[in-house]
Amino acid sequence: MPKVGMPAIRKPQLIDATMQAINAVGLQKASVVTISSYAGVSPAIINHYFGGKDGLLEETMRSILRQLSAGVRQRLDLCTKDDVVERITAIVGGNFDPVQLDSKVIKTWLAFWSQAMHQPQLYRLQRVNEKRLISHLMIELKRVLPYERAKFVALSIAALIDGIWLRGSLSPNGIDGQLAQRIIADYLEKQLPSETLALHRQRQLLKRALL
Repeated sequence: MPKVGMPAIRKPQLIDATMQAINAVGLQKASVVTISSYAGVSPAIINHYFGGKDGLLEETMRSILRQLSAGVRQRLDLCTKDDVVERITAIVGGNFDPVQLDSKVIKTWLAFWSQAMHQPQLYRLQRVNEKRLISHLMIELKRVLPYERAKFVALSIAALIDGIWLRGSLSPNGIDGQLAQRIIADYLEKQLPSETLALHRQRQLLKRALL
Protein backbone atom coordinates (compact mmCIF):
# COMPACT_ATOMS: atom_id res chain seq x y z
CA MET A 1 0.00 0.00 0.00
CA PRO A 2 1.28 3.52 -0.71
CA LYS A 3 2.50 5.50 2.26
CA VAL A 4 0.47 8.35 3.70
CA GLY A 5 1.41 11.59 1.95
CA MET A 6 1.52 10.17 -1.55
CA PRO A 7 0.31 13.06 -3.75
CA ALA A 8 -3.11 12.19 -5.18
CA ILE A 9 -2.04 13.14 -8.69
CA ARG A 10 1.03 10.88 -8.56
CA LYS A 11 -0.77 7.68 -7.63
CA PRO A 12 -2.90 7.31 -10.82
CA GLN A 13 0.10 8.45 -12.84
CA LEU A 14 2.30 5.70 -11.42
CA ILE A 15 -0.44 3.07 -11.72
CA ASP A 16 -0.93 3.90 -15.40
CA ALA A 17 2.84 3.90 -15.93
CA THR A 18 3.06 0.43 -14.36
CA MET A 19 0.45 -0.92 -16.77
CA GLN A 20 2.13 0.77 -19.73
CA ALA A 21 5.49 -0.75 -18.81
CA ILE A 22 4.04 -4.24 -18.32
CA ASN A 23 2.18 -3.93 -21.62
CA ALA A 24 5.35 -2.88 -23.44
CA VAL A 25 8.07 -5.11 -21.97
CA GLY A 26 6.41 -7.58 -19.56
CA LEU A 27 6.56 -7.75 -15.80
CA GLN A 28 10.13 -9.06 -15.52
CA LYS A 29 11.61 -6.23 -17.59
CA ALA A 30 9.33 -3.59 -16.11
CA SER A 31 11.89 -2.36 -13.60
CA VAL A 32 11.42 0.57 -11.24
CA VAL A 33 13.60 2.62 -13.59
CA THR A 34 11.44 1.67 -16.59
CA ILE A 35 8.19 2.43 -14.79
CA SER A 36 9.49 5.73 -13.47
CA SER A 37 10.50 6.76 -17.01
CA TYR A 38 6.92 6.15 -18.20
CA ALA A 39 5.61 8.22 -15.28
CA GLY A 40 8.19 10.95 -15.65
CA VAL A 41 9.28 10.70 -12.02
CA SER A 42 12.38 9.66 -10.12
CA PRO A 43 12.73 5.93 -9.27
CA ALA A 44 13.26 7.05 -5.68
CA ILE A 45 9.59 8.12 -5.51
CA ILE A 46 8.41 4.58 -6.30
CA ASN A 47 10.78 3.06 -3.77
CA HIS A 48 9.80 5.60 -1.13
CA TYR A 49 6.04 5.35 -1.44
CA PHE A 50 5.58 1.74 -2.58
CA GLY A 51 8.70 -0.05 -1.40
CA GLY A 52 9.61 -1.05 -4.95
CA LYS A 53 7.98 -2.76 -7.92
CA ASP A 54 6.09 -5.40 -5.92
CA GLY A 55 4.29 -2.77 -3.86
CA LEU A 56 3.43 -0.81 -6.98
CA LEU A 57 2.04 -3.92 -8.70
CA GLU A 58 -0.12 -4.56 -5.64
CA GLU A 59 -1.49 -1.02 -5.67
CA THR A 60 -2.05 -1.21 -9.44
CA MET A 61 -4.12 -4.37 -9.01
CA ARG A 62 -6.08 -2.80 -6.17
CA SER A 63 -6.97 0.00 -8.58
CA ILE A 64 -8.02 -2.44 -11.31
CA LEU A 65 -10.10 -4.46 -8.84
CA ARG A 66 -11.82 -1.32 -7.60
CA GLN A 67 -12.70 -0.45 -11.20
CA LEU A 68 -14.02 -3.97 -11.75
CA SER A 69 -16.15 -3.89 -8.59
CA ALA A 70 -17.51 -0.43 -9.41
CA GLY A 71 -18.33 -1.50 -12.97
CA VAL A 72 -20.29 -4.54 -11.79
CA ARG A 73 -22.13 -2.48 -9.18
CA GLN A 74 -23.09 0.18 -11.72
CA ARG A 75 -24.53 -2.47 -14.03
CA LEU A 76 -26.45 -4.10 -11.20
CA ASP A 77 -27.92 -0.75 -10.19
CA LEU A 78 -29.54 -0.54 -13.63
CA CYS A 79 -31.16 -3.97 -13.36
CA THR A 80 -34.62 -4.97 -12.21
CA LYS A 81 -34.24 -6.06 -8.58
CA ASP A 82 -35.76 -9.53 -8.98
CA ASP A 83 -34.71 -10.39 -12.55
CA VAL A 84 -32.10 -13.07 -11.87
CA VAL A 85 -31.09 -13.51 -15.50
CA GLU A 86 -30.61 -9.79 -16.06
CA ARG A 87 -28.57 -9.41 -12.88
CA ILE A 88 -26.26 -12.34 -13.61
CA THR A 89 -25.82 -11.00 -17.13
CA ALA A 90 -24.77 -7.69 -15.55
CA ILE A 91 -22.22 -9.42 -13.31
CA VAL A 92 -20.72 -11.29 -16.24
CA GLY A 93 -20.77 -8.16 -18.39
CA GLY A 94 -18.82 -6.24 -15.76
CA ASN A 95 -16.04 -8.81 -16.00
CA PHE A 96 -15.83 -8.23 -19.76
CA ASP A 97 -16.24 -4.47 -19.65
CA PRO A 98 -14.14 -2.62 -22.28
CA VAL A 99 -12.11 -1.02 -19.48
CA GLN A 100 -11.06 -4.49 -18.31
CA LEU A 101 -10.31 -5.61 -21.87
CA ASP A 102 -7.76 -2.88 -22.58
CA SER A 103 -4.46 -4.48 -23.63
CA LYS A 104 -2.43 -3.01 -20.77
CA VAL A 105 -5.05 -4.08 -18.21
CA ILE A 106 -5.15 -7.63 -19.60
CA LYS A 107 -1.36 -7.96 -19.42
CA THR A 108 -1.37 -6.59 -15.89
CA TRP A 109 -3.97 -9.21 -14.94
CA LEU A 110 -1.70 -11.94 -16.34
CA ALA A 111 1.26 -10.56 -14.43
CA PHE A 112 -0.85 -10.41 -11.28
CA TRP A 113 -2.02 -14.02 -11.63
CA SER A 114 1.53 -15.27 -12.15
CA GLN A 115 2.83 -13.39 -9.11
CA ALA A 116 -0.15 -14.22 -6.87
CA MET A 117 1.12 -17.80 -6.63
CA HIS A 118 4.27 -16.54 -4.92
CA GLN A 119 3.33 -13.38 -3.04
CA PRO A 120 0.88 -13.68 -0.12
CA GLN A 121 -0.42 -10.11 -0.42
CA LEU A 122 -1.31 -10.63 -4.09
CA TYR A 123 -2.80 -14.03 -3.35
CA ARG A 124 -5.08 -12.39 -0.78
CA LEU A 125 -6.23 -9.89 -3.40
CA GLN A 126 -7.01 -12.72 -5.79
CA ARG A 127 -9.00 -14.55 -3.13
CA VAL A 128 -10.99 -11.40 -2.30
CA ASN A 129 -11.81 -10.92 -5.98
CA GLU A 130 -12.80 -14.57 -6.38
CA LYS A 131 -15.02 -14.53 -3.29
CA ARG A 132 -16.70 -11.29 -4.40
CA LEU A 133 -17.60 -12.79 -7.77
CA ILE A 134 -18.98 -15.98 -6.24
CA SER A 135 -20.90 -13.95 -3.66
CA HIS A 136 -22.52 -11.77 -6.35
CA LEU A 137 -23.53 -14.85 -8.34
CA MET A 138 -24.79 -16.77 -5.30
CA ILE A 139 -27.04 -13.91 -4.19
CA GLU A 140 -28.90 -14.21 -7.49
CA LEU A 141 -28.77 -17.96 -8.06
CA LYS A 142 -30.04 -18.85 -4.58
CA ARG A 143 -33.30 -17.12 -5.46
CA VAL A 144 -34.17 -19.77 -8.03
CA LEU A 145 -31.97 -22.80 -7.29
CA PRO A 146 -31.27 -24.98 -4.24
CA TYR A 147 -28.13 -23.89 -2.38
CA GLU A 148 -25.80 -26.68 -3.56
CA ARG A 149 -26.95 -26.35 -7.16
CA ALA A 150 -26.59 -22.57 -6.99
CA LYS A 151 -23.03 -22.96 -5.71
CA PHE A 152 -22.18 -25.41 -8.50
CA VAL A 153 -23.51 -23.03 -11.17
CA ALA A 154 -21.75 -20.03 -9.59
CA LEU A 155 -18.42 -21.87 -9.58
CA SER A 156 -19.00 -22.96 -13.17
CA ILE A 157 -19.68 -19.40 -14.33
CA ALA A 158 -16.56 -18.19 -12.51
CA ALA A 159 -14.53 -20.93 -14.20
CA LEU A 160 -15.93 -19.92 -17.60
CA ILE A 161 -15.02 -16.28 -16.98
CA ASP A 162 -11.46 -17.18 -15.95
CA GLY A 163 -11.02 -19.69 -18.77
CA ILE A 164 -12.27 -17.34 -21.47
CA TRP A 165 -10.10 -14.58 -20.03
CA LEU A 166 -6.98 -16.75 -20.12
CA ARG A 167 -7.60 -18.11 -23.63
CA GLY A 168 -8.45 -14.68 -24.97
CA SER A 169 -5.50 -12.95 -23.33
CA LEU A 170 -3.13 -15.34 -25.11
CA SER A 171 -4.91 -14.94 -28.47
CA PRO A 172 -3.51 -12.52 -31.08
CA ASN A 173 -7.03 -11.10 -31.40
CA GLY A 174 -7.47 -10.55 -27.68
CA ILE A 175 -10.62 -11.24 -25.67
CA ASP A 176 -13.93 -11.08 -27.54
CA GLY A 177 -16.13 -9.74 -24.74
CA GLN A 178 -19.40 -10.11 -26.64
CA LEU A 179 -18.68 -13.73 -27.59
CA ALA A 180 -17.65 -14.48 -24.02
CA GLN A 181 -20.96 -13.18 -22.71
CA ARG A 182 -22.92 -15.19 -25.28
CA ILE A 183 -21.10 -18.39 -24.28
CA ILE A 184 -21.87 -17.86 -20.60
CA ALA A 185 -25.46 -16.85 -21.35
CA ASP A 186 -25.90 -20.10 -23.28
CA TYR A 187 -24.61 -22.08 -20.28
CA LEU A 188 -26.81 -20.13 -17.87
CA GLU A 189 -29.92 -20.76 -19.94
CA LYS A 190 -29.35 -24.49 -19.57
CA GLN A 191 -29.10 -24.24 -15.77
CA LEU A 192 -31.98 -21.99 -14.73
CA PRO A 193 -35.61 -23.05 -14.25
CA SER A 194 -37.83 -22.51 -17.30
CA GLU A 195 -40.14 -20.19 -15.36
CA THR A 196 -37.18 -17.94 -14.45
CA LEU A 197 -36.18 -17.68 -18.09
CA ALA A 198 -39.77 -17.08 -19.21
CA LEU A 199 -40.23 -14.26 -16.70
CA HIS A 200 -36.99 -12.66 -17.86
CA ARG A 201 -38.07 -12.80 -21.51
CA GLN A 202 -41.43 -11.24 -20.65
CA ARG A 203 -39.71 -8.37 -18.86
CA GLN A 204 -37.31 -7.80 -21.74
CA LEU A 205 -40.20 -7.67 -24.22
CA LEU A 206 -42.00 -5.19 -22.00
CA LYS A 207 -38.91 -3.00 -21.72
CA ARG A 208 -38.50 -2.95 -25.50
CA ALA A 209 -42.17 -2.11 -25.95
CA LEU A 210 -41.84 0.88 -23.63
CA LEU A 211 -38.83 2.31 -25.44
